[in-house]
Amino acid sequence: MIYETIVTTADRDGRPHIAPMGVRFEEGFAILAPFRPSVTLDNIVATQSAVINTTTDVRVFAGCVTGIQRDWPTVVATQVQSVRLADTLAHTELRLSELRDDETRPVLRMACVHRETHAPFPGFNRAQAAVVEGAILVSRLFMLPPEKVDSEIAYLRIAIDKTAGDAERTAWNWLLQAIEQHRAKPSE
Repeated sequence: MIYETIVTTADRDGRPHIAPMGVRFEEGFAILAPFRPSVTLDNIVATQSAVINTTTDVRVFAGCVTGIQRDWPTVVATQVQSVRLADTLAHTELRLSELRDDETRPVLRMACVHRETHAPFPGFNRAQAAVVEGAILVSRLFMLPPEKVDSEIAYLRIAIDKTAGDAERTAWNWLLQAIEQHRAKPSE
């Protein structure tokens, strides 16, 4: 099972980096597999640490994927040389245990060394799930045919129209803007 999360890291100077990333858990370890090139990967190799953030604020996913907003408030992690989102439901601090190198997609086996809960989980919102799925689509625009993107967006829009709050509508509009901008680029 893959969980869609926000992974935060910091470089050696403490500069934060925020990235949506699918995470698996195996035998008590978090498994990250970032594609190269990757600031997340570089930061983990440099500091041996990262943080998984559990959030329902889908603007973070959409903002990072589209590049419209990549800077979100962070605070220093409790036990590892990293940062976490300041506004997150929970976070898990990770320490690098094993790096299986690969020229395309290295696999990082991370020990979970500290967990904190900051707020209760309010429940599921279909619009939040639609934004996360839309963000995944936007991250793959370079490889998906426009018809596939259009049909997926049309289906996801149903959940947006029925259940979105202001944050979800903002995030959704960022995704639609990114699709328009991608299509406006001249073909290579």
